[in-house]
Amino acid sequence: MSLRSSVSGVVRPAVTPAPRAGDAALAGLRILVGLLWLYNVAWKLPPDFGESSGSGVYGFSRDAVEHPVFPPYSWVVEQLVLPNFTAFVWMVLVVETLLAVLLLTGTLVRVAALVGVGQSLAIGLSVAQTPGEWPWAYWMMIGIHVALLFTASGRVAAVDSVRAEATTGRGPTAAARLLRGWAVLVGAAGVVALALAVDDDLLASEGAQLGGPDFSISLGSYNVVGAGVLVAVAALMMLAASLRQRALALAATAVAVLAALSVYVQLTRTEVWLGGSNTSAALFLCAAVVSGATAGLLTSTADAPERK
Repeated sequence: MSLRSSVSGVVRPAVTPAPRAGDAALAGLRILVGLLWLYNVAWKLPPDFGESSGSGVYGFSRDAVEHPVFPPYSWVVEQLVLPNFTAFVWMVLVVETLLAVLLLTGTLVRVAALVGVGQSLAIGLSVAQTPGEWPWAYWMMIGIHVALLFTASGRVAAVDSVRAEATTGRGPTAAARLLRGWAVLVGAAGVVALALAVDDDLLASEGAQLGGPDFSISLGSYNVVGAGVLVAVAALMMLAASLRQRALALAATAVAVLAALSVYVQLTRTEVWLGGSNTSAALFLCAAVVSGATAGLLTSTADAPERK
């Protein structure tokens, strides 16, 4: 494509679709907001989520009362949320983890987008008037989720795309491709985590972090055991995709789910065997969702012929 035609395409009225570039851009937007939610669960720390110190999630919840955005919402927080804070914040953790997992994996994207609109609105109503906050951040979060809700944001690198391809006879190929891509991602995370862990306490309860607060992006933290489990899950996913074996994909699902559950159970204690965090658990759940969603479509035989 010439420079002239490229410039012409950019300045032309934005009224006609650009299918390939548009689909990729929407997938990128979906993944970007998925990373936002993935990082957002990192600082929601059980068992008390900051209630004893008045910080963390508890402090932000109090902001809805001390710096009201919408008085009726402030009343709900004061009368219902804060008196039942532990149950409320566990629900928030579950919702935001699901948002991260569903958006990153492209699973039930429109459901996730709808939930994301509601959760973004709830956060905005809590903290938009807190000193130092930027209210436009929450308008933009709402707008991004609305865009994902009404566009084909699950067409690229998504479980939703694999589900759609299953009706055309191309399901096995699409499933294997998505599973292989996630195997590479999870495996790369595991290798990097392993390299970081050997320079740290090998069995640290809080392992080396992949990412950090500077850019508010993280794929979790892992000690050498957690990194090894990531690599093992990735290996099962890659073998399942290459051999088209459902049993291997289901094995990857089981290992990833058990790893996530172990992190959640141990986060309420002082020792976490995998050196993980809420974010680590969410990444394991991403691997589990992709493996489980693609398992039923994998086959060792040739794909069905494409429909004309």
